[in-house]
Amino acid sequence: MPRVLSDERRDFVQAIAEFCRRECGTKQQRDELTGGGEHPHNQELYGKMAELGWLGAYIPEEYGGAGLGMTELCLFLEETAYGRAPIGGFATTIISAAAYAKFGSPEQKRTVLEGVVAGRLEAVSMSEPGAGSDVGALTCKAERRDGGWVINGQKTWCSNAHISDHILLTARTTPGGTKHEGLTQFMVPTGTPGLEIRGIDTMGGREVNDLYFTDCFLPEDAVVGTVDQGWKQLMAGLNLERMILAALMLGTARRAFDDTVGYVKEREQFGRPIGSFQALRHRIADMATELECARLLLDDVARQIDADPERTFPREASMAKLKCTELAKHVSLEGMQMLGGYGYATEYGMEALLRETVVSTVYGGTSEIQRDIIGKTYGL
Repeated sequence: MPRVLSDERRDFVQAIAEFCRRECGTKQQRDELTGGGEHPHNQELYGKMAELGWLGAYIPEEYGGAGLGMTELCLFLEETAYGRAPIGGFATTIISAAAYAKFGSPEQKRTVLEGVVAGRLEAVSMSEPGAGSDVGALTCKAERRDGGWVINGQKTWCSNAHISDHILLTARTTPGGTKHEGLTQFMVPTGTPGLEIRGIDTMGGREVNDLYFTDCFLPEDAVVGTVDQGWKQLMAGLNLERMILAALMLGTARRAFDDTVGYVKEREQFGRPIGSFQALRHRIADMATELECARLLLDDVARQIDADPERTFPREASMAKLKCTELAKHVSLEGMQMLGGYGYATEYGMEALLRETVVSTVYGGTSEIQRDIIGKTYGL
């Protein structure tokens, strides 16, 4: 079904779509931009988007942004994902920027938010080898010393740390109490002595990192927000993180679906296009229906957030993340099956979509965690 958008939003989406077709519309272009898929982020392309003002769409006007809402942010994410734009650093940048906008000092806000508009990147670090879904179990510690803080410990799965200006770090500042107490967030420049960033090899290319802190000194003004209130600050940003990931995967699912439909219309076996066989035609129909349901859900949650930005939507945002990521994985797997051997070939690109979507049900809170959150909102 056609999406009902205002003239401004329709023009916004069309401009992004045209940009992606022109700049990264072919596999050859994308391979050149990403080193054959090894680097999910291309800074030159990202800089062009900054010049167009798109990266600052969600940033307040006082910092050079457009001050737009969740709806516009989701449209941008969905369309760039559909267009296969290699801007993998944008999601963590916006997640970090929102935290600074809510809790940062005036100087932190200026540095980060104006940097986002200009095309610079940010990273956020929570997970540890022993603290993934159970983020509250983290042990990386920050101790007061010499008028500042000294960080020791290891973090892992930190997306884009190697290409970012700063890392928004969550560390334990006060031991004892419950596991959700005594956590604090810090702004850590990536060149700080005592911080080592070491890449982790994945099937998605060079994207995530281990972080090693060894007597890493930070000044007092590196604290973001309030000491020992890091858990509450983390919870305040979950709407945004889940909506970002949902929008990205909705766009990726749409791309996998359209590529699959295009293939089954052209590929002939037994004297007819394979899409004309009922077994495939019905699967296509089911996926199209599920995509429309996911889009309607995401659009509705975005509108609710725009109408009441200070309210948290744990149930709705988790539903959007769960639905869009699981659907993206399903659609890419179906695409792989329908393309047959060609789905496995890098020439056709479905295998890349599969690699991207499989991990989406893990990062940003696994599907199991999303279901648990949704269940708890019903008093279970």
